[in-house]
Order: sequence, then C-alpha cells, then structure tokens
Amino acid sequence: MVYLRNAELDSIEERTLKPDYVWQKTWEHIELAAASTLIVLAIAIPLGIVLSRVWARPATPLVLAVANIGQSAPAIGVVVLLAVIFGIGFWTTVIALVAYGVLPALRNTMVGLQQVDPTLTDAGRGIGMSSAMVLARVELPLATPVILAGIRTTLVLMVGTASIASFVSGGGLGDLITTGVTTQRTPVLLTGCILIALLALLIDWLGGMATRLLAPKGL
Repeated sequence: MVYLRNAELDSIEERTLKPDYVWQKTWEHIELAAASTLIVLAIAIPLGIVLSRVWARPATPLVLAVANIGQSAPAIGVVVLLAVIFGIGFWTTVIALVAYGVLPALRNTMVGLQQVDPTLTDAGRGIGMSSAMVLARVELPLATPVILAGIRTTLVLMVGTASIASFVSGGGLGDLITTGVTTQRTPVLLTGCILIALLALLIDWLGGMATRLLAPKGL
C-alpha cells in the first residue's frame, strides 16, 4: 500500500486499485478458500476415519486413486472443464478447489490414525471402552497433530489456488492478476500476487498456532 501511494498510477490502475475494490476481491478470495476448505474437511476427515478401520482398508487404494486425480490434474484445466459442465461462477471454482485439495487432509487423517500404537487401543478395549469410545478418546487425540497438519496444508493450498477463480468469473484476488496481465499494468499484477502470498502466509501462521494450541498436551 505504501508503494501504491507513492507510485504514479494511470486511470486504469487507480480504478482497479481502489481500496474498496481491493477489499472486495480479498473478501471474495477468503470466501472461496473458506467454503472449499469446509467442504474438503467435511469429506476428507470422516472418509479418512472410515478408511483407517480394518474392514475398510481394501477400499483405500481405489479412494486414494480417485483423490489423486484432482491433485495430479492441472487446477486450471479442472476449473475450465467444470465450467463447461456446470457453467461459470463461485461454486464451480469451489468444486474445483475441493477436488484439488481433498488429498492432503484425507491422507493425513488416515496416517494419523494408523500410526496410533495398537497397544494403546487394546488397552482402551481392555478397560471396557467400545470401538467408538476408543476412537474418540484414544485414537483421535493421538492423531490430532497429524490431522491438523493436513488441515493446515489444505488451507494454504486453497488460498493459493483460489486465484484460478478469475478464469470462470468466480471472483477473488485472481481478478487483479488477470487484469494486470491483460492490461499490462504491473502495479495491479504485483498487488494481486503480494496479497495472495501474504494471505497464504497469514493462514499458514494461524494454522501453526492452532496446531500448537489444539494438540493434546504431552504429545
């Protein structure tokens, strides 16, 4: 912002970089990242818990293969394909982001639960706990640090990748980048890039703080 105040901006740059407009795009970006992250967690964490059960492990390779498709395909290609199918807009971008970001949270949930020492779960059953109680009181608390690391990775991925929304009129800070490129306005381009980077760093820092605060004491 200090740079923008001291820089000589033309009429297009001034109009595009008005504080109200920049804040609107920033808020749209946050909404995209938040909506997609909530949907990812609603899918990945319960599914990861199910796949960590012994009876469901044969299905693990198939589920991970499907989750890998979204991560391995180019994000821009996915969002454009979805736009052809569902049309442009906010929710098309959210669907693309969910497909792209489900793998880290899913895998970390599975790994966190699978690495719990079997002797601890056996001890829980030995004192009369049901399977649900063992999961809630033993496995999930011990797996929390790994699960939170997956959530943190998902959040940062969502913030960084949400810029693709500009290709399908989904809003967000990607609009500044696209405008900067198409109009060859470097200040506009830099503003969009820097704000996305700062937002990702802020989310990463907040995720680290949450991991330290929410992880069970003594782990």
